[in-house]
Amino acid sequence: MTRSTGLRAFAVAGALALALTACTSDSGTSEEPSETSAAGSTDALVIGTLLPQTGTLAFLGPPEIAGVNLAVEEINEAGGVLGNDVVVEHADSSDSDHAEVATQSVTDLLGKGTQVIIGAASSAVTRNVVDDVTNAEVVMISPANTATDLSGRDPFYFRTAPSDLMQGAALGNLVLGDGHTNVGALVFNEDYGTSLRDVLKATVEEAGGTFVYGNAGEEFDPTEQNYSTIVSNALAAKPDALAIIAFAQTQLIVPELKAQGFDMSKVYFVDGNLSDYSADLEPGTLTGVQGTLPGAFPDDEFQGRLKEIDPELKDFSYAAESYDATILAALAAVKGGGTDGKTIQANLAAVSGANGGTEVATFEEGVEALEAGDEITYKAVSGAGPFNDDNDPSSAFIGIYKYGEDNKYTWIKAEFGEL
Repeated sequence: MTRSTGLRAFAVAGALALALTACTSDSGTSEEPSETSAAGSTDALVIGTLLPQTGTLAFLGPPEIAGVNLAVEEINEAGGVLGNDVVVEHADSSDSDHAEVATQSVTDLLGKGTQVIIGAASSAVTRNVVDDVTNAEVVMISPANTATDLSGRDPFYFRTAPSDLMQGAALGNLVLGDGHTNVGALVFNEDYGTSLRDVLKATVEEAGGTFVYGNAGEEFDPTEQNYSTIVSNALAAKPDALAIIAFAQTQLIVPELKAQGFDMSKVYFVDGNLSDYSADLEPGTLTGVQGTLPGAFPDDEFQGRLKEIDPELKDFSYAAESYDATILAALAAVKGGGTDGKTIQANLAAVSGANGGTEVATFEEGVEALEAGDEITYKAVSGAGPFNDDNDPSSAFIGIYKYGEDNKYTWIKAEFGEL
């Protein structure tokens, strides 16, 4: 497949049923890694994770970590990478308000000889540490970064989640498709928020709508605790739909919106706040709220396999992208014949399908095809297409979800886009 860079229009896609063949033994951490690998090394592949265990995005950590552990388990049951079991080292990224956590975690992971780091979830956290990782010629693959300015950030930086060019367009199309023309947004003043807002605003205005609130200068402080005035200002602009682009702040914003009489069926969430609120908000609070989340809908089989890794999982956001990142890194090492970062970096695009080749759905299938001398196209569980020239997915699905009376969200449909 030719690697392309131009943004194309979205089209609504039907439900995906992605069957995943995986195994059910313990995660592969039994072998200790040898000393830090030199270029071309065939020592054990050490994969580190830099994912949120604390902070405002902590709800994303469990599914992302489960996705990595499931992939490592499958890889090791299939014989490992170049004859050795993969070793996984987990570390906390926290959030951008606790930047020192990710900085220390990266230092620790590099000290343990990691050749690949899966993370971070937050675009702002990635910006704080990406140079430390890539300057060490360690591959960084984020399963959840969406900020547009991270495209092409560094040859050693990849992501399996699409940029906000896709999610913002999908969100705008969803809002417009529901008949809304005067659109507002409650946006926190953080790179993730403003990046996604910019694409949403452009999508609405290009379609002839009006972006009535949430423009530059109308963002709110992420540390805000009292949202009465902020919500009042937004509603004074007379929006007929409101997007909330925030993280944990959403739990404070929503009750204020409801108290001030806004119709919650006209509220839209994004990946940063699409979560199970059944234990946090009064029943019925979110009835009718819709939200967007990059990635194909995780089918029951994949959810079941993840729950074998972590029985407490409630959310599945970015689990598939984390799984895909891990499988791709392992396949790149196999294709290049080395577990060092330079070899993995040089082969990631190829195993994702950038050069075309035999379609494979599992690590085991990929190894068999590579050993037969074939080029391969890994069929991502997340539905993402091959990496393009910016190391972004060349195509992806954006899931559309809707909340019920129980404040839990269910999958409605998906939109497909290409870059």
